[in-house]
Amino acid sequence: MPEHTPETSPDTGDAPDLRGPPSLIALAVGNTRTRIGLFRHKELEQSEAIENDRPDEIVEAVVTLHGKEAADRDPVVVIASSRPSVSDVLADRLSGALAVPPFQVGKDLPIHINHLLDEDGASTVGHDRLLNALGAFSRTGQATVVVDLGTAATVDFVDGEGTFCGGAIAPGLRMMLAALHDQAEQLPQVDFKPVPDDQPFGANTPDAIRLGVTASLQGLVRTLTERYALSYGGYPQIVATGGDLAILEPDEVIEHFVPDLQLIGIQVACARALAESDDDD
Repeated sequence: MPEHTPETSPDTGDAPDLRGPPSLIALAVGNTRTRIGLFRHKELEQSEAIENDRPDEIVEAVVTLHGKEAADRDPVVVIASSRPSVSDVLADRLSGALAVPPFQVGKDLPIHINHLLDEDGASTVGHDRLLNALGAFSRTGQATVVVDLGTAATVDFVDGEGTFCGGAIAPGLRMMLAALHDQAEQLPQVDFKPVPDDQPFGANTPDAIRLGVTASLQGLVRTLTERYALSYGGYPQIVATGGDLAILEPDEVIEHFVPDLQLIGIQVACARALAESDDDD
């Protein structure tokens, strides 16, 4: 079974020094915002999300965390990114602000995860999807549907052995709202807010749009979960994450809501990289 290692595996000298119990500061750079998490002894102690158009605040938050943790040993800083134009700037600025430059997933840190992707899929799959898969399986230890509702919506499947099987990508909530306005002249641009459960119909155009996009994403999750379960021959657990997580929260079929799932995946990727390095010694 193939193992996915994005780009080229780093030389041992370039890999993060993860031995011992240092703190880990993980950054997950998404299309809209960056989540920052502090891990101590593999446990997520705190996290926050900052919009990508506020890079000064992101850098300041990381430097502040780093300063608080550096009394015992400099923490490792690791960046995973779905938006290189943002992460490259953050990495450059943090390299100048920290004694040890941040490590970047896919460049300095490989993602060790078995997969069933074809050659094209293995070379183009987003690091966020793989890290979410690692984080989700570390929580469930069994076949899992991994839902990420962000700028794009992804619904992926990890089997009972932790193998990433692939999944589906669809427009996210705000992408759908924008597309309806851009492509249909008579439809307004609307901000999202939930339509109350006791209002089964959209009684006006904005609410009809809101109801439609909500049902689209809820239906996406249910339909694909059933498809994956049928293929696998068993019903998986469902782990959901992402900035638009709230639209799924009333859904009783989802067992785990984990806003920091990708951060957890970064920590697992670091642990697996260390284990692989120890095996090679």
